Amino acid sequence: MAEEPKRLKAKVCLVGEHGVGKTSLIRRYVLDEFDDRYIVTLGAKVSKREMMFTMPGRGDVHMDMTVWDIMGSKGFRELLREAYFHGAQGIIAACDLTRFETLHELDDWIEAVFRTVKPVPIVFAVNKADLEDRTAFGEPEVREAAAAFGAPYYFTSAKTGQQVEIAFRELGSAIAKRAVPLKP
Repeated sequence: MAEEPKRLKAKVCLVGEHGVGKTSLIRRYVLDEFDDRYIVTLGAKVSKREMMFTMPGRGDVHMDMTVWDIMGSKGFRELLREAYFHGAQGIIAACDLTRFETLHELDDWIEAVFRTVKPVPIVFAVNKADLEDRTAFGEPEVREAAAAFGAPYYFTSAKTGQQVEIAFRELGSAIAKRAVPLKP
């Protein structure tokens, strides 16, 4: 008889400066859509997607991932920190490949999460990879920033869908590995 999959609920927060494409990444991941009109996120917005994993030594895992999107204003980072980050089990740290300061600011965003919850898995999403003619930094800078947190990174494009799915699945898998023990 097949074993029932383990069921998990996971809260994931997207962090990063305004205009890096957090809302567009979520829209691409949850709905597989893209809209190039800029829509400012006011406060926080929550989306949900289910995913399945088959994990060696752990079995099948069915995850309900809730993805929290927050406005990218520094003032709101501290104002909403407790309510927004409380209970987070993972972080997508998003930056804009055409604006170097958005990569640099991710340290502060991640540390804000860690002041509310213990260190959790992180995946860096270097968004707007489709704008290769306008890049402000490259892989060496991303590798260094991600290595500081022991995090993988992906060059994503919410517009084309490039590596969006894999970035979210990587984070989901890391969360599941922490939550589901190995079978004896």
